[in-house]
Formats: sequence, structure tokens, C-alpha cells
Amino acid sequence: MTDTGNGAPEVTDGAQLTPEEKAAKVAEVARRMREIAAQGPTPGATVLGAPAARIPAPQASGPQTPGPAEEGPTASGPAASGPAASGPQAPAVAAPAAPVPERQHGDALRATAEVLAAGGAPAELAAAAVAALGEEAPERLRDDPWAVLGLPGVRPEHADGFAQKLLGPEAAPGDERRARALVPWLLEQAALRGHSALELPEVAAGLTRLRMPDPAAAIQAAVADGRVLPFQEELTGAEAHAAGGDEDEVPTRTLLALEGLAMAEDSLAEKLLQLMATFVPGEDPQEAGDSEETEETEGAEETEDGDGEAAVPAEDSAEQPPVDPGPTAWAAAAGAAPSSSATALVKAVAEHALVLHTGGEAARAEPAALVTTARGLGLRAWAATWTDQGRDSLAALAGPGAGGEAPVVTLADLLSGAAGPGRAPDGTLALDLLVVLDAPLLDVELAATVLESLADGTRLVLSGDPGQLWSAGPGRFFADLLAAKACPAVASRTPDFGPIGELVSGVGIGELQPVEAPDKEVVILTAKDAGEAVHRAVQLLTDSIPRALGIPVEQVVLLTPGHGGPAGTRALNAAAKARLNPGPGRFGGFDPGDRVVDSPAPGVTRPARVLDGDATGLHLEYADGSRRTVPPAEAARLRHGWALTVHQALGRRWPGAVVVLPEDAAPALTRQWVYTAFGRGERHLSVVHAAGPALAQAVAERQAQPRTTRLRAVLAENTAASEY
Repeated sequence: MTDTGNGAPEVTDGAQLTPEEKAAKVAEVARRMREIAAQGPTPGATVLGAPAARIPAPQASGPQTPGPAEEGPTASGPAASGPAASGPQAPAVAAPAAPVPERQHGDALRATAEVLAAGGAPAELAAAAVAALGEEAPERLRDDPWAVLGLPGVRPEHADGFAQKLLGPEAAPGDERRARALVPWLLEQAALRGHSALELPEVAAGLTRLRMPDPAAAIQAAVADGRVLPFQEELTGAEAHAAGGDEDEVPTRTLLALEGLAMAEDSLAEKLLQLMATFVPGEDPQEAGDSEETEETEGAEETEDGDGEAAVPAEDSAEQPPVDPGPTAWAAAAGAAPSSSATALVKAVAEHALVLHTGGEAARAEPAALVTTARGLGLRAWAATWTDQGRDSLAALAGPGAGGEAPVVTLADLLSGAAGPGRAPDGTLALDLLVVLDAPLLDVELAATVLESLADGTRLVLSGDPGQLWSAGPGRFFADLLAAKACPAVASRTPDFGPIGELVSGVGIGELQPVEAPDKEVVILTAKDAGEAVHRAVQLLTDSIPRALGIPVEQVVLLTPGHGGPAGTRALNAAAKARLNPGPGRFGGFDPGDRVVDSPAPGVTRPARVLDGDATGLHLEYADGSRRTVPPAEAARLRHGWALTVHQALGRRWPGAVVVLPEDAAPALTRQWVYTAFGRGERHLSVVHAAGPALAQAVAERQAQPRTTRLRAVLAENTAASEY
């Protein structure tokens, strides 16, 4: 694994570093940390004197919380991670050993529960502890009580209290075991906010807030442990100017990253460059000049038997080289594309392995046209979307494939093999062109999974709206690729039509202007407080929109910044249920007829309706008509679904959308959030507005919170290295 520093020493995982390399690296980190510490007072080492905080009992499967872009006064907890790879988990201190007998496993659970109880922690954490630490969990927790910080729901104050009870006076703030736990924990919390790495001074500041007496030594211990990797990046542009320093020395910054996220970004950069390096555009037949093919044809004629039948080739037709259209075929196909933007996209894909495509909802017709065009040229072309709704709408644009079904699947089904082209013998996807819609929603780990599934030379198109919210998981994959300018980017010229499209387009450039809506496509309502906002929103959902516009209640959604607060999803859903489907909630808080959302994986939301419930679980019918029973152990991940956060709504649109902005929403509002929220309505958008001037200020001035990532720098470094 290379670093991002253009000349900084190579970084490998802890198992590959020589002792001299590791010592040098640790010394460098410690030196930098002491320079930071010298700028201000460092708290002295004190005994952990705060009252022992009790570790909360875990939920069986907690409900999903809003994504990082939705954190604010109404958010109920940290962000959820990306869909396929469930985001940054606490690294296991020791991987579980080979399967053990059930009795032995039960003994480990009981012994772990006893240790947890001795430290004041709930016994319910025993299963998570054994899963993370292995069958030796009891011994490991006794030897290193701060290892409990890697378990779900445990915070530093909980871990400190746990250590106090087990170690007594030996539990000191500067304990190396505490350091080895706190540094990864800080990076894991940053990952929940979308960062795939953190600058070293930020980690140091976090350690200081947690009363770590020597932040440099703490980082040194975490790096030596191998769970955290340091990197150096050269600063460029405004960042370099702000850093100042010696004119003869290029300014740099030091980043710390969890090993898994660091490997994902390195893998992404390497695979992207590999795809581009192994791609060879097709040639026209007359340009190929394949004399060998002519000779083979003549030879085949000579082997004809007396009946004039040619000999059967030894190779099976499935093993023949794939179709590779030449420039002439691509040019003809581009000329037949339905729009100028689609033509530009087809031309770019003809000549390049990796192409970025940007545009709004109407621009999705262009990648659909590309898939149709490529399949017409004989290529195995498929498109993948974030949601089943996105799949169905794109399939309608692309039209049926050779087998009668459109070559469009959800990304989850593509990667799992539940649908799509299947896998080649080497394990890669059996396709020549993959178009990934909703690309801004890919976090770095999921993006790495997608790239690793592609064979060398495969064409890849990443399409999405850069103005929307980023992924729930860490990184900003699509935005970093656009900024790196490592491949062609085709910007659609197809606008989103109608009053809603006009309003959203204005928000995208920082303008919140009134639009003409003769058919009430856009309605703005003010409310004096959150209570009135909830009342008006439910009235729109249950009466005004269905009656005035003919949009059924089932096709209208309420959107708000977060789950908590007086106008969050909980309050809105309670009011909607009381109005539309009152009941005691006899099946785990739900009744038949309730509208719910199922989150089978973090960052993935599936709308459904409760049919019934019994001892086996809740029986749901999903929006696509499929049915499933959610067992009681998984029911905690369900929420009522009349109201959603905007992150839950990503990848979906509704005929009618009501965006609720309570007075305490200001800290959560950004231009990106407003742009995404307003774009969820297809035919109608109502905005119930109690946030005062905060809405206009957010659109004009508040961009999305920046994320610290390494991908752009890694791409630049690897590109430069490949040129030598």
C-alpha cells in the first residue's frame, strides 16, 4: 500500500513493516505531535476520577439514524454507513478462531457476561464481545478493559468506568491500552460523519478532550498496533497558500486513517488506473488488417470434406473474444442517440474505459440510451441503480433487452448475484460495460467492492447528480473523482423541466427564487413553530394533496431533517398514524395497515406496508409487490414510514413530497440538503417552513460540510508514478 505523499516513505500494514521502518514512522508521528502540544498546555496525567458511566444495554438491531449530512438538532444519533459494506466497524482485537463446539461457545458467553457484570456493563454485550474478541473475550477484557470501547454503543466514559471497576487505581488516563482504544474510536466516529481520514492535529485535539495526557504517545501506540496508518499529503492550491512555510519546501499535512478505510481508498485508486491502463478501444475491420484471420479462413476452406462441410472449430463459441466495435460503429451509434448529451456520452465511452456523467433526474435518460446503444453494438452492457424504484424507472427508459427484460438491476442484486449478468470463471462480472447510477451514494468501501468485481478493460460509467447528498458511509468517491479530473466527465445539458425542476436548479446554484406554478406544483407554507408545522404537514398528507391534486396518500411522503425533535420523523409519524391508522401497536408497536420502512442494511431503505403479525414476525408487503416476514429479532430496524429523513429518501421520488422545516432545523440545513429534499417530488412539492431566514441562508451560503479523504491525492500520486 502506498501513501499519498509524493515522496513520503511507503506505508504498509503493521505485519510488513520492518522494526526500523516502524520505529522511524512512530518517531515522526511523535515529533509532529510534540510540536502541536508545544503550541498549548497539555493536561497532566490524573487518575480517572469521573464517576463511572454505566454502559447502556444494546438493542438487538437498532433503527437506522440519519446520514452524516443530516446531523443536527433533530438527529437522534450517529450516521448510518453505506449499503453493502456496513461502514467502519470497530476493528476486532482478535479474529475469532475456527468454529468451536456449541458448549464451549456457551461457556465463553457466560464467562464474558461475568466479566462485563464485574465491570458494571450489561451482560447483553457478551455476544458482541465474543464476536469481536473471540472465545478468549473474558481474558482479553480482564487484561485490556478498554477493549470494550469497540463494542456497540460504548463510549469512552463507559469504557473508563468499566476499566476503573476492573483495574482500580491502575486505571490511569495515560494507560497505553486506553490509547490504543481511543485513537481508533476517534477515527470511527469521524467515519460516521463521512471522513475516511483525519488530520493529525484533529486527532490530537480529540485525545486532549478525552484527557489523554500525551496525545503523541497515544498515536504512537495506535500506529504501532497496526490499526491506524499515517500518511503524508502535499498541499496544493489554496491549502498550500494557507499553510505558508518555506518557499523551497512543499507544505504537507499528516493524515491518520483506519486500516480498512485506507486500504479501500488505495484499492480504489489502483483499480481505477488499472481499468484505464488495460483498456484498448476497438478497431474498424479494414484498419485491423488481420491477415492471420484471412489465412485461417483459407485454411478452413481447405479442410472442407467431400460434402463441402467445414470442420468445427475446437474453441467453444462462449470462449470466443468479446465483441469490440470500432470507431465507425460507435460513431454511427452516437449519431443515432436521442439527444446531444447522449451523443456526447456515447462518444466518450467509445474511447475511454472510465467516464463520469453528471446531471439531474431528466438526465438519467442518457445512461439509459447508452446501455441500449451498447447492447445494439453487441456489448454486454448493464446498468445498476441504488433502489428498486430507480431500477424500474431506468428500465422503462432503456427498454427490454434480448430476453425481454431490461438490463437494469439494483446494485445490491448485481453484487450479490441475485440478478444481472452473472460471474465469469475468474469471479468478475460477465459484462463489457457497467453503468452505475446514483454514484454519489457510493462510499469508499462499496465503491472498492464494485471496482474489484470488474475485469481488466471493462468500460465503467459512473453517473449521478453532484448537487445531492453524499454517501451515508465514509468518503466522497464521486466528488473526489470529479475533482481529480483523471478521466472524461460528460455534463448533461438536459434540464429538469417544470416548476419543481426550475426551483431545484436554482437551489443548485445558490438561489432560492419563487417559481410560477399555475397547477400548484410548488406550494410554500409558513408555520410559527414545530407544532403548527406538524399539523400542516399531516393535513397536506391526509387531505389537501389527495383532494386538490388527486395524488393518493400512499404516494405522498413527509421529509424532515432528523428523527428526533418536535417535528422529526417520530413526531410526524405519530401524528400521521393517529390520523390515518390509529391502533395500539400490538405487533411491536405496529398495526396492520401501517406504513413502514425496512432497513435491511445501513443506508438502504425499503418502503413497505404491514399486513399482519404473529409469533414469527411482521408480515410486510413492499412497494414492488414482494412480501417478507421480518422476525422479531430484526423488527427494531423498522420505522413508521409516512415521514422519512432526506437521507432515507435517497434514490427515490414520490408523486407528492412535503418538506418540513421546523424552527430548530437551521444547523442541519445546507444547500446540498435542500437541493436533495426539494428534488424528491415528481408532480408536487409542498414546503412547510418554520425555519425563518435559515432556509435562504443555507441555500446561498452553507455548502455541505467538507469531508477529509485521501482518494484524490492517491489518484494523483499513482498517476504521476505511472508516468515514469
